[in-house]
Amino acid sequence: MVAQPVTHDLTPAPEAGLSEGARIINTFIAPSKTFTDLRHNAAWWGPFLLMVVFSLALVYIAGQKVGFRKMTENQLQAQPKQQAQLDSLPPAEREQHIKSAAKITEVIAYCFPIVQLVILLIITAALFGSFKLAAGADISFKVSLAIVMYAGLPGLLRAALAILSLLAGASPDSFTFQNPIASNPGYFMNPADSPFLYAVASSVDIFLIWTLVLTAIGFTCVSKVKRGTAFAIVFGWWLLFTLAGASLGALFS
Repeated sequence: MVAQPVTHDLTPAPEAGLSEGARIINTFIAPSKTFTDLRHNAAWWGPFLLMVVFSLALVYIAGQKVGFRKMTENQLQAQPKQQAQLDSLPPAEREQHIKSAAKITEVIAYCFPIVQLVILLIITAALFGSFKLAAGADISFKVSLAIVMYAGLPGLLRAALAILSLLAGASPDSFTFQNPIASNPGYFMNPADSPFLYAVASSVDIFLIWTLVLTAIGFTCVSKVKRGTAFAIVFGWWLLFTLAGASLGALFS
């Protein structure tokens, strides 16, 4: 009986992917590791669930410490046209209008995660189309969405700082969900003076810029697109959205 030769399988074992916790942590300290791992698993539920938790926590704390009526009044002060229309109403009608607006603010605030998901899907579609068609990137929509979700994690720090400032006794006189902390030049401006400039200045936000940088790094890691091209596409869309949003805001303020 002839003995069979012993063979050894020299094929390397597939590299284990990162855990969800490791992905989230590495997004802040080693983003390339997180985004490279998206090639193997493009799940995006982890960061989105964190966004939902932090968003609802901020809404609840703001409701307790500031109140939705006060936040509504603060928002109206940033819109001179609407404020003037409101001031022209009889007192009883004005009071009813403010109560209704405050209730709408509360409902929208608690439903914001749904709105945020829609916004992120729109942003993903714009970036996916640009990288796919303009830059020839070999990337799927699912991976693009995962990049956008993980790149948005710095926003959790912004929400956490807003929560801490409210718990520490921050003044409710100027608090708004749109600009809750001093992380951009717009925070120090009076929106009524120039709604357009206020919106543009508010978009130059530390945490938003961080997110944009992470987004560009993410698309670079999962595709063959050069880093310079990725940054140009990401910041180009940011500039377009900022100017369009500021123009519309100024038009209706």
